[in-house]
Amino acid sequence: MQTTLDNFRERILAASASGTALQIQGGGSKHWYGQEVQGEVLDTRAYSGILAYDPTELVLTARSGTPLTEIEAALAAQNQMLAFEPPHFGATTIGGVVAAGLSGPRRPAVGAARDFILGVSLMNGQGQVLEFGGQVMKNVAGYDVSRLLTGSMGCLGLMLDISVKVLPRPFAETTLVFALSEADALTRLNQWAGQALPISASCWHVGRLMLRLSGAEAAVRAAKTRLGGEEMQDATTFWTALREQTLDFFQQEEEHGLWRLSLPSTSLALKLTGKTMIEWGGAQRWLYSTEKPELIRLTALAAGGHASLFRGGDKSIGVFAPLSAPVEKIHKRLKNTFDPAGIFNPGRMYKGW
Repeated sequence: MQTTLDNFRERILAASASGTALQIQGGGSKHWYGQEVQGEVLDTRAYSGILAYDPTELVLTARSGTPLTEIEAALAAQNQMLAFEPPHFGATTIGGVVAAGLSGPRRPAVGAARDFILGVSLMNGQGQVLEFGGQVMKNVAGYDVSRLLTGSMGCLGLMLDISVKVLPRPFAETTLVFALSEADALTRLNQWAGQALPISASCWHVGRLMLRLSGAEAAVRAAKTRLGGEEMQDATTFWTALREQTLDFFQQEEEHGLWRLSLPSTSLALKLTGKTMIEWGGAQRWLYSTEKPELIRLTALAAGGHASLFRGGDKSIGVFAPLSAPVEKIHKRLKNTFDPAGIFNPGRMYKGW
């Protein structure tokens, strides 16, 4: 793989010298995510393979171009998993998983993608390989840059080797379905969140609340008896479709875009017209709406959260929520530190830098 690394370094140094933008890309499964991509493609898939996997230590290290399916197959053979359930959206790589920083239905129960990234090696805009974090749970001194890279959309550098924490699969799982209005579903979810229940995922849409229970067989069985509801058949298919956004809800016309709202789970139903789906115990809300983007963002802000244009729509308004002046200054300083020539995925997160 040294030849591949040398080729990466040559491309990066040449691009830095000429000011040529590089579009870091693995499987291209999230090409649509973020602002419009630009620059010459720097394909990471030649840098692939699982470097180390110790099931007893719950740690796996792989090269950034390794297909997510390969990693999941290795984990499944040991009855383990990436607990944050990253979406594939196609032939994604582990580098793409970390760069996008997206988490699936289990996120409120176990944590976000960034909580599972133990270490990352990165090639910066000067062709230097930098090491952050490591391969154990508690080894971080100072600022945790490996978590900073999670969700950075490849704007800070080319990720090389990635170490992630993995978890055992639950012994038992079942999904319950309840007929509830949006307001009642939010109330129930917040009530249940304060109780000792093995809830691992939730989803509300058009009068139906789906609640997944995961854990020891006795705990799941007791919770099922206590909560009631109807048991969903073939629930695995439903949660996979939710994670991959292949449910009918996500197949709607994207002229006005699919909005992703991140809110406190205690937020009430929002007074916005459109079609809504709710996940993460009320903290993540998907919205198709003809409302003006400014109103959607102001409504989310008033509720204590923020709104991003996740897919489709007019990206000229800015895909991600605007940053405050102090936070934007920090972002720009980080970008300049890792990528002085501004060649890595320029404008992918915010226009102009």
